[in-house]
Amino acid sequence: MRVRVLGCSGAISQGCRTTSFLLDDDVLVDAGTGVGDLSLDEMARVDHVLLTHSHLDHVASLPLMLDAVAARRLAAGAAPLVVHALPGTISALKVHIFNNLIWPDFSTIPSAETPLMRFVPITVGELLCVGGKDIEVLPAVHTVPAVGYAVNSPSGHWVFSGDTERNPAFWQRVNRIDVAMLIIETAFSDRERELAQRSLHLAPSSLADELDQIDRSRRFPIYITHTKPAETGLIMEEIRRFDDAPNRADDVRHDIRWLSAGQTFDL
Repeated sequence: MRVRVLGCSGAISQGCRTTSFLLDDDVLVDAGTGVGDLSLDEMARVDHVLLTHSHLDHVASLPLMLDAVAARRLAAGAAPLVVHALPGTISALKVHIFNNLIWPDFSTIPSAETPLMRFVPITVGELLCVGGKDIEVLPAVHTVPAVGYAVNSPSGHWVFSGDTERNPAFWQRVNRIDVAMLIIETAFSDRERELAQRSLHLAPSSLADELDQIDRSRRFPIYITHTKPAETGLIMEEIRRFDDAPNRADDVRHDIRWLSAGQTFDL
């Protein structure tokens, strides 16, 4: 399985795109502004979108992508684009985006019987088969209904936390699966840790506590995503500091790396 990082920033700036990952060439995990760097041909090949939650930085390109490839999909007689999401996420998209005020309701265009887009509700803990990929829906703790995902591959699971704060249930599950790589958010630096707590995001200090929940026998690369562009350097420096100075004698150093748009991983 190939994972292409289209966007992994917590906001936009030159060279910064918000969250979206392309699995092989037909499945998107989140649909942030990074989708806009795909060609029309690449967008037309996407048949499934897995959303973690309804916030704009994770869904902004979904309506625009549908508009961009609508004519192609209709001319080709393609099946509807399937959007997999929690019921609360689907409800938010219907009420606030695909409402014929902000954007056309592509779930009824050209007709309710043959739409361009179809919503499929998911639940935490559910095992999905999407585009031939086995995917588990993982718990997340955020200000709106949210999930993460674990996607099985020949090398192990590609695990994405989604937007989350402290999340014991997530680690309980992660410690039971074979992890090839973990992508986890750290949106704010510690100087803004109170804002991180209020918005249910991680900062380096809370990330350190979360990583302490990884079984000591497990080792896998950990990629940091969703950093705010103005704070990325500080966030990564704070993470380096805590990882260089473990809190306990039995703590292990982690293989922590910064994720960047344009990276591709073959798993």
